[in-house]
Amino acid sequence: MARLHLFDLDGTLIRGSAAPVEISRQLGLLEEIGELERELSSGLIGPPEYAARVHELWSGLTREHVTAAFVSAPWLAGIQDVWREIREGGDYCAVISLSPSFFVERLLEWGAHAAHGSVFPEVPFTRPVEPAGILSAAAKVTVAERLRAEFGVSRADCVAYGDSMSDVELFAAVPVSVAVNADRHLAGRATHTYTGGDLREAYALAQIARA
Repeated sequence: MARLHLFDLDGTLIRGSAAPVEISRQLGLLEEIGELERELSSGLIGPPEYAARVHELWSGLTREHVTAAFVSAPWLAGIQDVWREIREGGDYCAVISLSPSFFVERLLEWGAHAAHGSVFPEVPFTRPVEPAGILSAAAKVTVAERLRAEFGVSRADCVAYGDSMSDVELFAAVPVSVAVNADRHLAGRATHTYTGGDLREAYALAQIARA
């Protein structure tokens, strides 16, 4: 049976950082995004309010900024190698992230079968953010279920990779999970735990469960 590998982005594929942080770095707004990240992680604001405030913060964002952020982000090594192996083995790989879709969808070029993020207006912004398009932790499970049905994969053949609170619900919904450079919120919730800088090593742990 084919497997569906579901990857988080921020803190997982991007080690020690996040797409909004890397974008804000290009704009010289690290202090401002840091404050918003703290408010989000502490529960003071939810994803829709976070997205609206990020949209306002990034009023000067250009496509060149996004490209520079993507290129310079601290990616794990071996991402494209893992996704190539997944494809060649007849399995599927997808990225589900709360980060802006215009950043997440660039990973389709690296070999992901699907890449879903919070829906932001096209860059440069000329429209406000629509709250309905902003993903949440629960929405990750909904997207995963839709992809599972689309690819014809059973829930028993899904694997999740994540690092934080936003991945807890997805980890609970699949039989195999890999906590990648994870924080305390995933402690004890994953079937495997990986600390390091190479996705090939984290992927190998998930393969153990298949053997």
